[in-house]
Amino acid sequence: MSLSADAILSADDVQTQAVPVPEWGGDVIVRGLTGIERDAYEASLQQIRPKPDGSREVIFIRDNARAKLLVKCLTDEAGNRLFKDSDAPALGKKSGRILDQLYDVAAELSGMGEAAEKEIEGNSAAAPSGDSSSSSPANSDAPSPNSAEGSAPES
Repeated sequence: MSLSADAILSADDVQTQAVPVPEWGGDVIVRGLTGIERDAYEASLQQIRPKPDGSREVIFIRDNARAKLLVKCLTDEAGNRLFKDSDAPALGKKSGRILDQLYDVAAELSGMGEAAEKEIEGNSAAAPSGDSSSSSPANSDAPSPNSAEGSAPES
C-alpha cells in the first residue's frame, strides 16, 4: 500500500537521542535536522571562490563546524533548542572530544554520517559558472521551532 502525501507530511520522522555526558553532569538530547535545516547547515559551510583560470570552486569552511551543527541539534525535553546560532563560538570552546561525540550523533540522526559527508565533498569540484556569490545564508540568532513547518535556522 502506498502512502498519501498527507500521511508522509504528518509522519513524525525527526529522531532524537539522549546522550550521556557525565562531564557536563547528565544527558544531552540530540535532535536530527529536518531536510531544510540540513541544507541550510551544509550551505553555511560552503563558500564559492574564483580560481585563477576564471572558473569557480566550492570551498568547505570547517571552522567550528561541530558546534555550528550542535547549536541546531541540542534540545530540551520539550524539543526546544538550547542554543541560538550565535552561541556556536562559546559552545566550540567546550571539550573537543565531547563535541565530536555529540556531533557524530547529530550527523547520524540528520543523515550526514561519514559516507554522506564524503559524498558531499566529492560533489564539490566546481561551482556553476553563473553563480557569483557565496551560497552561505545570512546569520540568524533566532532558535528555530521544533516543527516540520518552521523555517530552517541559519548560521
